[in-house]
Order: sequence, then C-alpha cells, then structure tokens
Amino acid sequence: MPRPTIMWHLNDSYDTTAGRVAAGRAGDGPPLVLAHGWPWSSYAWHRVIPALARHYRVHWYDMPGFGRSELHGPRRNAIDTQGEVFAEMLDHWRIEAPRVIAHDFGGAVSLRAHLLHGRAFAGLALMNVVAVRPWGSAFFEHVKAHVAAFLGLPAHIHAAVVRAYIDSALARQIPAQDIEALVAPWLSEEGQAAFWAQFALADERYTEEIEPHFSSCRCPVRVLWGEDDPWIPIARGQALARAIGTDVERLAGLGHLPQLEDPHRVAEALLGALEVA
Repeated sequence: MPRPTIMWHLNDSYDTTAGRVAAGRAGDGPPLVLAHGWPWSSYAWHRVIPALARHYRVHWYDMPGFGRSELHGPRRNAIDTQGEVFAEMLDHWRIEAPRVIAHDFGGAVSLRAHLLHGRAFAGLALMNVVAVRPWGSAFFEHVKAHVAAFLGLPAHIHAAVVRAYIDSALARQIPAQDIEALVAPWLSEEGQAAFWAQFALADERYTEEIEPHFSSCRCPVRVLWGEDDPWIPIARGQALARAIGTDVERLAGLGHLPQLEDPHRVAEALLGALEVA
C-alpha cells in the first residue's frame, strides 16, 4: 500500500495582535482557508489537505493559544479574539474572498469574521461546529465550572486526561500517531496551562452575538456533521442549518473529528460542498 502524501507543515509565521502564529500552505488554485477548533490545531486537517490541495491553494494556521503558535500572547485567546485574528490572517495572506472550511469553534471564529468583521467569503463549509447554544460536552461544562480544581494536576494525570478527552470526541478509532500529535502541544508546562485556560475562556455570548445574523451570510454555506458526534449532537447542526437556510449533510458513523476518522470520505464531501467539478 502506498504511503499517504504528507503536505501539512508550519513553515511560515506571522505576528498578530494575539501573538506569533505558525502557518502553512499547499497547492494551487482559488484560495481556501482551514479553521480548526478546540483542543485541536491545524494538524487535524493533515489527512485531507492533499485532496483539497489538488483543487485549491490551501492555507492553514494554528490559532493563538494552540499548537505551535504562541500559547500565552498579549490578548485573551477567546473566540472574539480568534475572529479578529482570522481576519488578520486573511490580510497577511492577501486573500480577499476565500472559500473557508471550519471545524469545532472554527465555525464561530469564521462566522464572526464574516458577519461581524465584514470579511467576504466565496463559500463556507461548517463541519461539526460550535455555532449555536448550548456548547460542548457534559465534561466541558463541568470543567468550565471548576477550572481551578484542574490547574494543579500532576503532569502524568493531566496527560491522561487530555488523551481521554480527545478520545471521547471519536466515534471511530484514528491512528495512534494522530492522537499523540493532537495531545503533544498540551503536555509542556506552558501547554498544560493553556489547555485549562480555554475552558475558562469559553463564553456562549460569542455565538449569541452572531446567531441573529446567520440568515445574512453573504456566501453559499454548507453544513456537514458526523452524525454520531459525542460532543455536539447533530440536532445542533440541524438548528444551525435551519437558521442559515441550508441543509445538513450527514456523515454516517463519524464523530466529532470526521476529517481524521474517515479522511477520504470527508475530503470528497468537503470538495462537493465547495462545488469542485
């Protein structure tokens, strides 16, 4: 069996108002920007980038506070800041109207850039996104209410919790190396603090502010959902689609990380959603 093409890398970096951001790009064609979520990084896209890059100039980055970007910059790395940084990244790349694929809270981030900060998109694909209330899993809500109790966990217990948390997002097993790559940024002392800080920064007003504007999206929008998502049930995807005025494409048998659980099928679905011939 041939080895899969690896195109994901973070060879570029940019200064943003929230700190230094690591980024990469691949392919040629119309611009396409990938927006990851929590507790992921741009690595979560690495198995679908080769298929997308056959049709697009694909851009990705680790959001401030995530992956290989600056973890503790000059601003709080909440969703409002991330929406502004998304707009800044379009300026760094000199992109005026990209297609966008968003996952998890990348949905709220990209929607804020579009609806609140006036950024034009040629199309938007939203996959298992944080965009309508209520957010997240029962564990997420529990930690959010008791963040201080988790900050002092011994390193080995913290690592076990992070692995278990990421595993709880899945409906289908993914390669062990992908689990380890997703966990790795959170294992340093700095990463451990950044991991728990994200729970404290979660505030549903960041989607409450944009929910009334969903029907005003100025580009074609498609909603895709791993229908067995243990974190964000498909009912929320259906509510989002109704508010936007579109339908949900169900990804049968997949959970909250469809792009790693079945990358070939998901890449084809995303290309279809972006109307690639």
